Amino acid sequence: MELRSTNQSTFGNIDWVTVIIYTIMVFSGVVCIYTASYDFDGASIFSFDEFSGKQMLWAGLSFVLGMFLLLIDARLYETYAYPIYAGIILLLIITIFIAPDVKGSHSWLVFGPVSLQPAEFAKFATALALGKMFSTYGFSIKNNVGNLFKAMLLFMMPIVIIIMQNETGSALVYLSLFLMLYREGMSGLILFSALCAVTYFVVALKFTETMVMGIPSGEFAVFILIMVIMVGLIWVYCKQHSLARNIALGYMASGIIVFILWLFDISINGYIYFISIISLASIYCFLHMLRTHASRLITAIVFAFLSIGFLFSVNYAFQHVLQDHQRNRILITLGTIEDPQGVGYNVNQSIIAIGSGGFAGKGFLNGTQTKLKYVPEQHTDFIFCTIGEEYGFIGSTLTLLLFLILILRIITIAERQPTAFGRVYAYCVASYFIIHFVINIGMVIGICPVIGIPLPFFSYGGSSLWGFTFLLFILLRIDASRREHHSY
Repeated sequence: MELRSTNQSTFGNIDWVTVIIYTIMVFSGVVCIYTASYDFDGASIFSFDEFSGKQMLWAGLSFVLGMFLLLIDARLYETYAYPIYAGIILLLIITIFIAPDVKGSHSWLVFGPVSLQPAEFAKFATALALGKMFSTYGFSIKNNVGNLFKAMLLFMMPIVIIIMQNETGSALVYLSLFLMLYREGMSGLILFSALCAVTYFVVALKFTETMVMGIPSGEFAVFILIMVIMVGLIWVYCKQHSLARNIALGYMASGIIVFILWLFDISINGYIYFISIISLASIYCFLHMLRTHASRLITAIVFAFLSIGFLFSVNYAFQHVLQDHQRNRILITLGTIEDPQGVGYNVNQSIIAIGSGGFAGKGFLNGTQTKLKYVPEQHTDFIFCTIGEEYGFIGSTLTLLLFLILILRIITIAERQPTAFGRVYAYCVASYFIIHFVINIGMVIGICPVIGIPLPFFSYGGSSLWGFTFLLFILLRIDASRREHHSY
């Protein structure tokens, strides 16, 4: 009798709006997969000979799985968070050695006709472990570098192992957890630094043909950015306005001198100039810090030199760390090379498909790009171009709105959690959905490199669907328990 009462209370407290959104997305995904893989043979959407039939089976099992996850006592998720995480990490390591080679990746465990990718399930395990860590009494990452390092170590471990499986795209998803860390008190300077790093990388690689002061124009532009950001940090973060003005004036004066020398055909090496002028500015900042005890100035100094070090590492990393296909995908995305029949074929055909859909689309099973199989792997990572072609701007917008509503709903759930465990887990879930949504749509429309990230609930694949089902329904169970604390 007590068990029945508890179950009734649980299901009564479930956020059914989220469940409805989940249901709409899952079955919309089945329809899109059927459209993307349709072969003119008139096969039913329920046929197991079609990807849609297989996905329908995975979808049905995912609902059973979801109901099972809702029946588990929410306290058990927190109690066994670390053992679950340790078990998944061990499985990821084992996968490296026993998984077959699938397109150069060792990330799939094969059980007869069924293949599973453990990296998809590591997401919820990592989120549970982070929630458990942050729920520890007295644990905080605000102004505590040691605790921040511990939290980062938890999600860096699956990143390293998944990269060893040669699944770079799946590994990058875990970097989205920095959004959760920011919510929990991590300094905004870390996110700002990450944004600067991405900007430096893009600018340095995109503009390489023209030389300015003996260095590529992209690197020249990055040096200018470093100087501007350094002045901005001194002004905004360090609040040393007079110092910032003096350094800015010094930069401008040195620039004028270099320009005058150039007029007289006296050339100065760009690397020597920029490193020298930034070093002089840093020495000036350091002396000012000693005199005024403005300790925050060390941040601006360190930022400047780390930025220079990162800039010099960009070319090496691009040439010697990334693989050929990864380099080509980045260069095609940046527009520095064109390869519409090679590496850039998928993206080019995807853009054509979406553009051809117009405002209202061509209609169900009427997409020419889709029916004629112009977009490879369209039922997986490029499923969104099917929506764009057959349902047009209207269908694409509705899909984007569904994801926006789901993400906002998850954030709402996160903010109403009475415990750090629930809040951190919820923000981890939101972070995963945000990066999958943004990167996948970006890949399909050509503004992000193709790194093999599926669109949640829409792309074909049982591992992906089950992985996101774990994430969402564990969150719903934790959320439902927030009203049960009084009975614990």
